[in-house]
Amino acid sequence: MGEALAGQLSEAVRGLLDAPLSSLPDDALLAELSLLFTATQQLTARVVAEVGEAASRGIPAAHGASGTRAWLAELLSISVRSAAGLTKLAERLPRQPVVAQAWARGALNTEQAQAISALVADLPPEVGSAGKARAEQALTDLAVGQKLRPETLAAHRRSILETVSPEIAEDRLRRELERANRSAYLRRAFTLTPNGEGEYRITGVLDSAAAAYVRAALDPISAPGALGSLLGQPPSADGAGPSGRGAPGSGSAGAIDADGDAATSGGGGPDLDGDAPGLADGGPGLPDGVSGFAGGLSARFADALDDAGRDTRSAAARRADALTFLCAQALADGELPRSGGERPQLVVTLSWEQLREQLGHGLLDTGDLLTPETVRRLACDAQIIPAVLGGDGRVLDVGRARRLIDGSLRRALVLRDRGCAWPGCDRPPRWCEGHHVVSWSDGGPTSLDNSVLLCGHHHREIHRGAWQVRINLSDGRPDFLPPRHLDPLQRPRRNMIHRRT
Repeated sequence: MGEALAGQLSEAVRGLLDAPLSSLPDDALLAELSLLFTATQQLTARVVAEVGEAASRGIPAAHGASGTRAWLAELLSISVRSAAGLTKLAERLPRQPVVAQAWARGALNTEQAQAISALVADLPPEVGSAGKARAEQALTDLAVGQKLRPETLAAHRRSILETVSPEIAEDRLRRELERANRSAYLRRAFTLTPNGEGEYRITGVLDSAAAAYVRAALDPISAPGALGSLLGQPPSADGAGPSGRGAPGSGSAGAIDADGDAATSGGGGPDLDGDAPGLADGGPGLPDGVSGFAGGLSARFADALDDAGRDTRSAAARRADALTFLCAQALADGELPRSGGERPQLVVTLSWEQLREQLGHGLLDTGDLLTPETVRRLACDAQIIPAVLGGDGRVLDVGRARRLIDGSLRRALVLRDRGCAWPGCDRPPRWCEGHHVVSWSDGGPTSLDNSVLLCGHHHREIHRGAWQVRINLSDGRPDFLPPRHLDPLQRPRRNMIHRRT
């Protein structure tokens, strides 16, 4: 029966391959693409079931193979890696009926099934069969309902464990953070190596806490619009820097430069037009190289700005120049300036009791997690910003309203959205801008309930008007409504990537 059906299927496929594509309308092309992909995934599910059946009958051993993986690779002329993936699924799926059924009916694709199967199989034994069954159902519902990609599903490793066994998840996270923090600290290094022809190569390793300090110091003076301020050029009439994209201090939050790197707004960089004491002439007692850099800044960057005042340096070059400047400034003043190197800002999302008792974990705006011990250490040397949360984790108190989405409001926005809120986007907060759901010019308030964090690409996309965004009143999180040509019912979609943290 099955062999006859397979023969009919093969004949139907040959007929389909002979059908022309150029004559298909767009809608028909997309519909056929979707149908064929789903059918392909269902056929792969059948193949995996057959591999499992062959293994249970001892067919690989009867053929003289050392195992199912080697037998399958030889039989189908596929790579050992592909054979191993199919073999693992064949072994696991009899114990994972929810995934097997969803895959067989075409609700899951092969990569989604592999991701869910691996996540469930990797749960610690203490979870038990009941916990694994709950995790399997929850992940399958997520994948089907939210159409999550495999890498997004894999990122839910920690959150799914928290769902089925919060005690085990907390203990595991604590141990993982302690191990990672200890490893990064022991491996910390900074090397400046001559590279020939007047070049030096910088290499090194920092832990998350140390990297937070470095980024906080470098970002404001490596933004595309910062150089004009450093050279003493006045901003344009609209408050933007010479690049026209928002100089430091202008209040534009998190612009994205042409290289795709974040240009985080903040306080302007230190003044090098002669107002900073001791810098215009190199400063007293500076080494010749440093003196030349500080005193000759205008000449050094003479070609960095084009005729329109735009910064032509790459993002990497701007960061290198920012690091050099900070070192020169530190030698001249003895300490980093507040405007270019303010201390990291620590958003405390746990109670003072938890902070004191070293429970929970800290979260940087990069997405990096910190151990409670590191949070306590940073709290001794950082500006602590309280965020009042409701019982469901919703931010309730974020500060006063204003025209620009910056300061405490931006920090609350980062705390809520964790990155670009567009469904499926993985851009971190530093690459994102604040967007008014209801335009400020149309009377929309500058508040958390009227703001959403978007990367530059999706900020432009939402302004094109095809997609809509709204804040869900039940939990205060953004929902995105696709245009009708993508979904006639315009069902709300959410970004599930950042929820893992």
